Amino acid sequence: MEIFIDTAIIDEIKEAASYGLVDGVTTNPSLAAKAGKNYVETLKEISQIVDGPISAEVVSEKAEDMVKEAEKYTAISKNIAIKVPMTLEGMKAVRMFKEKGIMTNVTLVFSANQALLAAKAGATFVSPFVGRLDDIGHTGMELIEEIVQIYDNYGFETKVLVASVRHPEHVKEAALLGADVCTVPYKVLMQMAKHALTDVGIKKFLADWEKVPK
Repeated sequence: MEIFIDTAIIDEIKEAASYGLVDGVTTNPSLAAKAGKNYVETLKEISQIVDGPISAEVVSEKAEDMVKEAEKYTAISKNIAIKVPMTLEGMKAVRMFKEKGIMTNVTLVFSANQALLAAKAGATFVSPFVGRLDDIGHTGMELIEEIVQIYDNYGFETKVLVASVRHPEHVKEAALLGADVCTVPYKVLMQMAKHALTDVGIKKFLADWEKVPK
């Protein structure tokens, strides 16, 4: 399973990339706003750090406008994937991007039917938002299971990208279900590497090492 980092904060991306654990980046204008930087400039900086797909979100509502808006993003790097909303106009745009050889990431997906349409339109990635489904009393990972099965049934090439990840358990469940990608906040990536027993073990090894005759 590929791991993307879901942030627009350059220092977080640099640190995560330094561990060799980042296969791509997902961003959106909201994340860029939190980072307090120009969106295009942020994407340019990210493209200098990460070789894998970098999702850049469009905010237009009409397909033709989405394609025009995306031009400034795709000019930055060949590894830019255009993040398109799950609407009928968005699906029209996905088809147009596919004809141009541009990667797409269909975002704000909350049902298996939406994921099916995204795959039929030719999306490179589909992003089901598991955390937001959990927030309203649904089990987000059940949607991942449904999408993975549907894509396997028909041999769709669209990759399942698990988004709106809130904690390491989401990542583990995504991997168990066979998701292709999981995009995680910086905090969750750090949490994945931690375990109390690991810390205890390291502390004990170091204490024992001090007792070894030098």
